[in-house]
Amino acid sequence: MDAMECILTRNSVRKFKPDVVPRETLEKVLSSAQRSPSYKNSQPWEAVVVSGAKKDELSALLVGMIENDVPLRPDIPEAVDWPRAIADRMRAASAKRNKAFGVDASLSPKDALKRSKIANFRFYGAPHCIFIYMDSGLTLWSVFDMGCFAQTLMLAAKACGLGTVPQAYVTDYSSDVKKFLGIPGSKRLVLGMSIGYADLSVPAGTYISDRAPLDDVVRWVE
Repeated sequence: MDAMECILTRNSVRKFKPDVVPRETLEKVLSSAQRSPSYKNSQPWEAVVVSGAKKDELSALLVGMIENDVPLRPDIPEAVDWPRAIADRMRAASAKRNKAFGVDASLSPKDALKRSKIANFRFYGAPHCIFIYMDSGLTLWSVFDMGCFAQTLMLAAKACGLGTVPQAYVTDYSSDVKKFLGIPGSKRLVLGMSIGYADLSVPAGTYISDRAPLDDVVRWVE
């Protein structure tokens, strides 16, 4: 699979097979991600891969917290005031995805969000989840670097026959996740990423979302 095919066919997998990925394959993916560019080659990323019984224990912890309406406390808060064009794009994408997945349209927005978070906290059935974090004293340049690392990781996984999904929701209880995984409190939890073999028998394993037309986001100055 060449680079362009990887980029154009990568999707956010929301249904995985339970099959465990060999350690050497995960190491290959993560080693490839380390080739990501970063400001002055700072390589600010750090990661923890959680699997097996520990993953299930963490999942139960997070599901219990959301079911009991424990207040969210992510290290990186979600934006509140999205620009209209972006908000419209997100709303349309969510509606189309929910229809493809057969989500119950009668659910209230609150219940639909809770159901989505619970699915996230169960890692969509993936056998592994990678939590990516950095030192909390770093600036937005390092957040950009973290995005480069995450994207390279996802493309490397795709090239190795694996599926991934980047997850912000699994950082909703950042302090609890960090404590569970032994991540120092001085670190900022940036992203979770479930990884495994996609279940290609259902839309949640194969769905590829749309992208805005190029002219909506790019201008040419000559």
